[in-house]
Amino acid sequence: MEDRAKILIVDDERLNLNVLSDLLRQEYKVVLAKNGNQALDRINSDNPPDIVLLDVLMPEMDGYEVLRKIKSIEETKSIPVIFITALDSEHDEARGLEMGAVDYIRKPFHPPIVKARIRNHLIISRQRKLLEGLANLDGLTEMPNRRNFELALQREWRRCSRSGEKMSLAMLDVDCFKQYNDNYGHTSGDEILKKVAGVLQSEIQRPADLAARYGGEEFVLLLPDTDSDGGRYIAEKIRVLISELEIRHEYSSVSNVLTVSLGGVTVIPSTFSKAKDMTVGADSMLYEAKRRGRNMVVWTDLT
Repeated sequence: MEDRAKILIVDDERLNLNVLSDLLRQEYKVVLAKNGNQALDRINSDNPPDIVLLDVLMPEMDGYEVLRKIKSIEETKSIPVIFITALDSEHDEARGLEMGAVDYIRKPFHPPIVKARIRNHLIISRQRKLLEGLANLDGLTEMPNRRNFELALQREWRRCSRSGEKMSLAMLDVDCFKQYNDNYGHTSGDEILKKVAGVLQSEIQRPADLAARYGGEEFVLLLPDTDSDGGRYIAEKIRVLISELEIRHEYSSVSNVLTVSLGGVTVIPSTFSKAKDMTVGADSMLYEAKRRGRNMVVWTDLT
């Protein structure tokens, strides 16, 4: 059952791990951790848990510190954490909830209560993810929006900073879009934006790649682990594919069909630069493509 929710149980006592694992493993995929460091390794992996059951009293790193670290990282802060503990004071419960825990279950365990609370919080988490997904999509093209892109850029920037891999980023602008809108109407303008979006999304081949609407008639293509030759090749392919749609544009100063201009940049992220500098660089190359006459790709390699 690959669609089962993944639960991470964190407890320094083997008996508690076994009891909870036996209780939950028929319904969920269960992963165990016996201390805080193990828990954080599993949470920060490529396949993080959907929910965490976290003991408070553990040696070296207690549950409060584990929770603080989870909530301090953008990629993990939304993972629901339920404290499971023998502590029974209202002060302890309030502290955990104020730090971001979604619930508090006291030992000894009552299986029906544990199951019901996990089920409820997983439902809430799925609903939240659905709403977040809608908030990260562009309403017209149904592709990722600028907010989605900026989150992905920060995430991939950090990853490539650690690995030393190259990153490429391209920005695309529909040539003479205002003239198209003014002469063919905004409804037709919306339709061509959808077609451009379709071409961009068709060229997304890997999970980490992202095509997004940046705003208006501008789009962006994020290509982690891609050198300048690879980025330029994809950008040029997109330019040609959009031209080959042969969308009539007799009011363009570039061509009698719809065309696009692209600017791109390739960098090796580091702690001495910022992700937003990459966007500025790609935008500068896009400006240069437009200055030179549009319907072209201009790229710079900063590696």
